[in-house]
Amino acid sequence: MKRKSNKITIEDLAKMVGVSKTTVSLVLNGKAVSIGKETKKKILKLAEELNYVPNSIARSLATKKTNTIGVILPDISNPFFAEMTKAIEDASNNLGYNIILCNTENDRTKEDEYIKILLSRNIDGIIFIASGNGSKALKIMESKSLPYVLADRPLASKEEHYGVFFKNFEGIKLAVRYLYSLGKRKIAFVNGPRNLEISHLRYLGYSQTTKELRIFSKELILESDFTLEGGMKATEDLIRSKIEFDSIIYGNDIMAVGGLKILIRNGIKVPKEVNVIGFDNIKYSELIEPELTTIAQPIYEMGLTAAKMLIDIINGNELAQKSVFFDPKLIVRKTTG
Repeated sequence: MKRKSNKITIEDLAKMVGVSKTTVSLVLNGKAVSIGKETKKKILKLAEELNYVPNSIARSLATKKTNTIGVILPDISNPFFAEMTKAIEDASNNLGYNIILCNTENDRTKEDEYIKILLSRNIDGIIFIASGNGSKALKIMESKSLPYVLADRPLASKEEHYGVFFKNFEGIKLAVRYLYSLGKRKIAFVNGPRNLEISHLRYLGYSQTTKELRIFSKELILESDFTLEGGMKATEDLIRSKIEFDSIIYGNDIMAVGGLKILIRNGIKVPKEVNVIGFDNIKYSELIEPELTTIAQPIYEMGLTAAKMLIDIINGNELAQKSVFFDPKLIVRKTTG
């Protein structure tokens, strides 16, 4: 025997109030300009009492939109991406959109699969934070004419994409010059994975600035994952190498936290013996001891901007510029000096 659905429909509400389905639809969608106050009040009160849930499939068929955007990111456990996602969700909700979050765990196969899943759900657009070069993912989105915005991680491409980015080159340059002003000359750099464009830009910032200052040393450059464990391993390798260093710049704050753990474990005093600078200014950077000096990215603002940009593209609004770049800011705390 077929089970009867208890779901309340627009037709049910219309019968209960004694009006047409069109009237109910106009009221629930906020378009009831010529409908009386009492009727509107009655419809909205009844809808709330009966926990009416709109049929999103029917609505999307009528409007050709689902009012849903996908967010593809590499690592939700990283507080940087958690804060950015919060901003994307806040901005999207304020503009009448929901989000579907896809965490790729830095797996490019998973990344491509998520895009296909989101396409099958008829989402209106994607905010894309690549786990690698992102070329295959872009081809899939472009082949389906799906609006997208790149966030945080630019891609090595001759073509300009819609995106919200940070001035990575200038951020590392700022860190190097600050350490140099403190008398540091043996500045180590723990960078992220080389297949990411942000790592390439940060490497250029480090290498060009240290060469200008005549303190460049290839031996002081290490590569690791943008994780706590990545920062720990790179710092262990640096200490084991017996190469002399008086300061370390890490590719992100999470790596720096891992690095601090290893430095302290090995009896190295921070900042007395070694200065440390992170990158991002996540909330944890001021909660640890000693508090972390870092290059600040306006993470929340970047997330807000990415969401607003994507929704403008979806709605066909004209944008003043395709790419937005945010400036770095040095936040001096207790790991330098």
